[in-house]
Parts: sequence; C-alpha cells; structure tokens
Amino acid sequence: MDIRRVTVIGAGIMGHGIAEVIALSGIPVILEDAFPEALKKAENGIGTSLEKMKKSGRISPEKASEVLGRITFSSDLKESVKDADLIIEAVPEIPDLKISLMKQISDNCRKDAIIASNTSNIRITTLAKDVINPDRFLGMHFFNPPVVMKLVEVIKSEKTSQETFDNLFEFTKSIGKTPIRVLKDSPGFVVNRINAPESLLFCLIMDKKMAKPEEIDAFGKLQGLPMGPYELIDYVGIDTVVHSLKYYSETIDPEYGKCKFFDSFVEAKNLGSKTGKGIYVWENGHAKIPDAKPSSVIDLMDVLVVEINEAAKIIEEGIAEPSEIETGVKLGMNRPFGPISVAEGLTNAEIKKKLEKLSEKFDTRIFYPAKSIQQGKLRELLAGRHKATEPQAGTAEKKEPVQKDGASPVSLSMDQDKKVAYLTISNTRNNLISYDVLKGLEKNLTELWNSKEINVIVVRGSGENFSAGAQLTQFFSGPMDFAENARLGERTFRMLSEIPKITIAEMKGYVLGGGFELSIWCDMRISTPDAKIGFPEVTLGLIPGWGGSQRLSKLLGMSRATFLILTGERFDGKFASEIGLVSKLYAADRIDDETRSFAEDLATKVAPISAAIAKRLINKGSDVPADNGLEMETMAMGLLYGTEDLKEGISAFLQKRKPDYKGR
Repeated sequence: MDIRRVTVIGAGIMGHGIAEVIALSGIPVILEDAFPEALKKAENGIGTSLEKMKKSGRISPEKASEVLGRITFSSDLKESVKDADLIIEAVPEIPDLKISLMKQISDNCRKDAIIASNTSNIRITTLAKDVINPDRFLGMHFFNPPVVMKLVEVIKSEKTSQETFDNLFEFTKSIGKTPIRVLKDSPGFVVNRINAPESLLFCLIMDKKMAKPEEIDAFGKLQGLPMGPYELIDYVGIDTVVHSLKYYSETIDPEYGKCKFFDSFVEAKNLGSKTGKGIYVWENGHAKIPDAKPSSVIDLMDVLVVEINEAAKIIEEGIAEPSEIETGVKLGMNRPFGPISVAEGLTNAEIKKKLEKLSEKFDTRIFYPAKSIQQGKLRELLAGRHKATEPQAGTAEKKEPVQKDGASPVSLSMDQDKKVAYLTISNTRNNLISYDVLKGLEKNLTELWNSKEINVIVVRGSGENFSAGAQLTQFFSGPMDFAENARLGERTFRMLSEIPKITIAEMKGYVLGGGFELSIWCDMRISTPDAKIGFPEVTLGLIPGWGGSQRLSKLLGMSRATFLILTGERFDGKFASEIGLVSKLYAADRIDDETRSFAEDLATKVAPISAAIAKRLINKGSDVPADNGLEMETMAMGLLYGTEDLKEGISAFLQKRKPDYKGR
C-alpha cells in the first residue's frame, strides 16, 4: 500500500510533533483534535519548531512554508479519517479513551486504511478490542520530541497481518525515522520495558531509605549522565512513572506494585517539572538539586545488569531480536551503547551473581536472573541461537544474521574506472570513532587489500568534520577491555600504512584525538587551512592510544611530537602544512573536489606495485639501520625489474603517452 494521506488524532505535544515529522517528509497530513484551543496551540508549536529549523539552517524559509502548508487542522474526526491511508492515534495514555477512539476511527475510515496507536505502554491487542479490521491495526510508538528523536517502535499485535506490519515499517523509514520491529505485543514494548525495572530499582532505594535522591543523582552524573534518575523522573512526570509501574504490575508482574515512594507526590499533585515541584523544586525549566556527595548504595554495574536481564527476558519471550533492542535503547534513551553490547563485555557468571544479590537486597524477583542467564546460555541468546517461549504467529521463521547496530558507520564507495575508493565515516555529527567504526574500517580495508581495481583510498568524514576523536562514552567492562580497544585501533589504523595502496586523509573541521591518529597513519594528508587539529588526550587523563605517540614522532621528529602531545595544543591546517604534516591545502568549499581530482590523477599516473613497495620501504626502513634499509631497497629494485608495469612505464615515457598500469 502506498501511504500518501495521513491523519493524526490528538494535537498534544506528541500528536503535533508526529504531524510535523510527516509534513517534513513531504506527505500531506490532517491533525485532528476535538478541542480547537489544542489545535491552535499545536499550530503555534509547529510554527515555533519550524522557525528554529530556519534559524539553524536545517531548512529554508520556503521549505518551512511548504511544511506548514501540508498540515490541515480539523475538529471533525469523521471527515478527517474518511480518505486517509494511515491514521495515527496520539491521545493521552488512558486505555478506555483510546479504545473508544479506535472504535470511532474504525467505524469511519476506509476498510483498507492502516490504523496505528502511538501508545508507549499499553498492549496493542487490548486497544484493538473494537476495531473492525484488527489485521490492519498496530502500534507506532514515536519518542518525545518526535521531530528530534529518530526511534520509532513498530509493534505487531496478536492479529496484525505481516503485510500491514511490513508496510508501516517501510513507511517509518521513508519519513526519516529509524524503526525497530516489536514482533510480539507486550506492555512497554522494548525501550520502556527495559526502563521498567530501573524505575522500580530507584523507587525501592527510596522506600528503603538507603540514600537521598540528590545523592543518587550525584552518582548518576558522575557516570556522565545529563540527568540523574530522580531528576529525570521529575522531568518526565512522577505520575507517568506511577501509572506505568501500576500498569506493569497488572500486566507483567505484581511485584512492580511494590513501589510506594512516588505515591505521596501524586496524591499531593507534586508531579515534577510540569507542576513546579516534585522530588525537587523546579524553576525556569531546571531542578534545584541540593549539593550532595555521590551515593555508594549502588554502582553503574547494578543498573546495567538490570537492563541486560530485562533485555534477555524480551528476547526469550520473542518480543524483539538483540540488534533491535540495542538500536532501540541507544536511540530511544540517547545512549552511546545498549544492553546487548554491555552484555558482550561481561561474563554470564558475573551478571548472574550481580542479579542474585540485587534480587535478595531489594526482595524482588524482578531482578532475579532471566532463564537464559540462570542456565549460563546468555551468549547463545545474544547470538540469536534461541527459541522464544511463545513464538509469534505469522512471523517469518528465517532469522536475519544478528548485527550490532544496523548499518555500518563506515561506508565504502568505489570508482573503479578512476581506480579510487572512498571510506566515509558517519557516526554522530563529529564522526566519533567507536568500536563499530574501527570494525567497519578493518572490514573495508581487508576487502580492498588485494583489489586490482583500486590504487588509491581516500579516508574522509561525512558532513563538516573529519573526526573529533574517540567516542569516550562507550562501555568498557575493565582495564583489559579498554586495552583491547586500543589494540584494535592500533591494528586497524596501521593497516592504512601497510595496505598496498596509496592512502589519503581528507582533513576538515575537527581532526582531533583518534581522528588525528587516523589521519597520520595515512600516507598523505590533504587539509583545509582552518581545520582544527590536535591531541587533547593528556588534558582528559588519557594518551594518544591508537599509535599516535609512536607515529607522530616519525613524521615530525621527537621534539615537535613531544610538544604537540604533552601540551594538547590545537593548531590549524595552515600550520600543519608549514611543518610538513599536510601535503596540500584547499579551501573548505573546494576540498572534496580537489581531493577527488588529486586521488584520481595519482591513481592513474603512479604504478601500483611501485607505490606499494615504496611506502613499505619508507615505513620499514626507518626502523632498521641504514645499511639494512639500503639492502631492502636494492632487493626491491630487483623485484620491480621483472614487472609488466616497469615495461609499460618506460614505453609510455618514450612514446610520450599516459601509462596504463595493470599492477602486474
């Protein structure tokens, strides 16, 4: 089904945000609400959002007008849904309200229309109670704010057809979002289900008077979180958390009802930021949190193993696959890692032991190890070698290979006619280097290693930056894990200097830390004059750990390398050119084209075997005495004498034509 007309029911924060997302993708949308004042507020909210996008340069004034022009505001539900291909319900999380609304929608829309609920917790099958065609009804859970958050959970009910499920999944991608498949209808779906035991944990800490909220929040911020857990609960709304836990106690496990701490706040209508007072007092959108020392009642691993445990239950129950859970938590909770990647860095035994202690400490089975963890089979579960306890009817039997997080953050494109390959890093706005980036580089360099069609490799970053360095928020289980990540980076970057191709780094924007290290392992560097380059590691309590401490001194000499590494001083591309680190300088608006032109010229005029041997002589020769280096050079000359490329090079020179090297 080609979805061309969409109606969103409910003009609150979520509803008008969803309508804006759809209009931004170029699709006309009707935003319906029974209350005209809600529609007016929604129109103002969308206008403010588009104005911010204009000011930031994300959209043009013309595009903003077009987007607003695609949205029709209506208070007539029957008229709004009658011609829609897709209707998305986004009213408050009140089951009876949603069920009643679904009946109205179902009675008045086309029989072939898809109906979706934006519920964040309620089972889709429950909401489908009075829907005429339940096979065309499913969940489409956006995250707040919809315009900013990339994640959408697409949820299959017990009666949703596979065709409807697949159709909405593809539509979600077409509007610029990242969907994850929720294969089995369960309260909380994926992200909120992962959050549920955490909410219980932080409530029980208060119930048992084990610490003060500000002490736990101080601990949370020490872990790099933008908000502590209680500040976040206040921000979201204490009533929202209470209603969720109550719903989970009725649908998942009665033990979610053990939480009592938040009840008094709801009774007093002190709900957090939206009422100005909750656990904390709120002023001008900020919580006034008393100064406190971080609590030692829990540690980061307590929180992480609770997440891993719930993720294991989700997989065991057939709700979602490991890769979907990882993506969901990362995007839905704005985190650099999810429970799957954390679990891969821990042993089954230590996770099991930690969960058993938490279960005993807080007297709840919610934290008791999931079945697969009890049996020591967590590795099998995460690898997809498991059988769901209740397989979802209608789902495909064939399992896709489990991937860590969807598409690789390193893309490879090749122009075989020009003999040039491009490796492009795309990970956050600053192209931070993560485990996945390193593995992506390693995989693509391995693929290119023996390619006869490629002579030159250009390494670059997407957007305005090369790379601002390592993604420091990645999870590492301990010193050895951190050391092995350093070893992976060293091994991967070194491939750039050893691969039998010419490698070029295109440096622009930020070229810092690990990004700088990546560039210096390339054979050549091309930069913009204003590129921001440097090693800030020592100012962060680190060192250049991907070969930078060794490679830079070879390129620039010990004195200059020592100064740049120990001071953490930044410098620009112009200075890098003056000290010989950068080979060519181009303006920012020309560097892409000039790098391409330079790489293409190099790829056709330089004999590939000569280039491969020359770079190895340069790199290895500096590690051995001069006599040995000269002997290596002599042997290399003998090797080149028998190549077809040497004959072609001399013939082309004598015939005054361009050589056609074959790499033989």
